[in-house]
Amino acid sequence: MHIVIMGCGRVGSTLAHILEDKGHSVAIIDQSPEAFRRLRSGFRGRRVTGFGFDRDVIAEAGIEHASAFVAVSSGDNSNIISARVARETFGVDNVVARIYDPRRAEVYQRLGIPTVATVRWTADQILRRLLPEGAEPLWRDPTGAVVLAELDAGHLWVGEKVQELEEHAKTRVAFLSRMGEALVPDRDTVIQDGDVVHIMARSDEVERVNAAVAARNEGSA
Repeated sequence: MHIVIMGCGRVGSTLAHILEDKGHSVAIIDQSPEAFRRLRSGFRGRRVTGFGFDRDVIAEAGIEHASAFVAVSSGDNSNIISARVARETFGVDNVVARIYDPRRAEVYQRLGIPTVATVRWTADQILRRLLPEGAEPLWRDPTGAVVLAELDAGHLWVGEKVQELEEHAKTRVAFLSRMGEALVPDRDTVIQDGDVVHIMARSDEVERVNAAVAARNEGSA
């Protein structure tokens, strides 16, 4: 695939290197020629100086035959405008825009632009390391309404069916991590020692689910 990236900061340059290593062709846009110094000396992709929402600039980057467009500059407005130009003017279906203000995520979703809310994601990752116990979000949809969370089920759930945990906590188990591999459970799947339970729930339900599981464990101790 040919992929166009707007923004040659740490994220953009890292993406460019990873994508190139995977065999894709890459063009990267930045308004500052100095930004391209972040690219390794052997980078074979195209470097284009200018603004990613400028049609001539984005065309020079090969947007007309691109399979994907990524906007990861330091400006929310620039990212979303350039993503819309890529999609609406050049017909690129696969676009992603990074934003710093998570409150804008819902608006962008309505425009059909998938977003990565940097502030929220970073905060979640830090919280997961500071507070490893309980159900901490692994993933959150751009609106913040739905999360994928790791649930501390406790050893007392070992030997019980996933269905029983779901009914007790009134939640939905998305998958189990078992010996380093993901397992999608069915009605008869039994929780084994060492399993990590991942639930999909509304963000305002995570604390309730964790409390329900903890209360069951305490009651069985």
